[in-house]
Amino acid sequence: MSDRLKFERFVWFHARVKGGSHPNSRNLIEEFEISERTAQRDIEFMRDNLQAPLAFDRRRNGYRYTDAAFELPLHWLDEDNLLALALAARMASTIPAAAVKEDLCRLIGRMLRLSRNEGYACLERLGNKVSVKNIEYARVNEQFFRLTVRALFDDRALRITYQSPHSGAVTERTVQPLHLMHYMGSWHLLAWCASKAAIRNFALARLQSVAFADTLVRVPADLPPIKELTRRHFGIMQGGAAFTVTLRFSPRIAPRIREQVWHPGQQTVLEPDGSLLLSFPTADFRELTRNVLSCGAEVQVVAPPELHALVREEIEKMHKNTWSPDIV
Repeated sequence: MSDRLKFERFVWFHARVKGGSHPNSRNLIEEFEISERTAQRDIEFMRDNLQAPLAFDRRRNGYRYTDAAFELPLHWLDEDNLLALALAARMASTIPAAAVKEDLCRLIGRMLRLSRNEGYACLERLGNKVSVKNIEYARVNEQFFRLTVRALFDDRALRITYQSPHSGAVTERTVQPLHLMHYMGSWHLLAWCASKAAIRNFALARLQSVAFADTLVRVPADLPPIKELTRRHFGIMQGGAAFTVTLRFSPRIAPRIREQVWHPGQQTVLEPDGSLLLSFPTADFRELTRNVLSCGAEVQVVAPPELHALVREEIEKMHKNTWSPDIV
């Protein structure tokens, strides 16, 4: 019989103990049509593995709890559920807070022990089977990260000091966190900025101070859904009207580009010569310019002309930095 059906018996037995009816193995046998041996194993499992404080009351010929506050776990986790949780612990390497990752591992470890599944009895074994390597990621202050997450889930405003990655200017802001995103190795906070009266994107690595704000920040009720904004634009949402970008990739790298997702709404066209046309909307060219340049001569900007001009200007700057008449 499946573990899920077994857990249903645990829940049934637990409810009757909590209700003061003092159930015993005979009640389990009659309710679920199981053997005496199975019924007794169920009770032992609840006591030994689920840590239920069961005590047999001979006068009432049934079980009671020595701790009335005890509760069973809300859900039974099968092997697939446990494996998913264990993998989540490995993938949590992107979280810049050691305490959060340790809490997650302890929670999963407890669930694994309760499952009595020897195949996943030790989280350390996953380190030899699954790993995550982060490169070119932005460092985030652990305390800043924890405060940001708490403010996000408690609907509290933050008072931050922030250095712009573009102008270098340092400003103090009062913001209402709306959405936390991990993108391309960096954590970003989308928040309603009180001073700008608009949604702004803050890179957590650029935060210089973070504290809970004493004042309330009123967020307009008619804001578009944050998830919709992040899906509509390439990369991190920067605001402004969206452009449609079209890039042509050479036959040499077209197969690799076809495997990638640059934007959820992207469209691709494979041309007769093997080159690939990739089209998608974007609201800001700064991040996209870097991506285009990383492909070198294997990519051509077809549209819009604004992006073509930016890429060409950057190439000219690179040429000036690398070429000298004194070098033969």
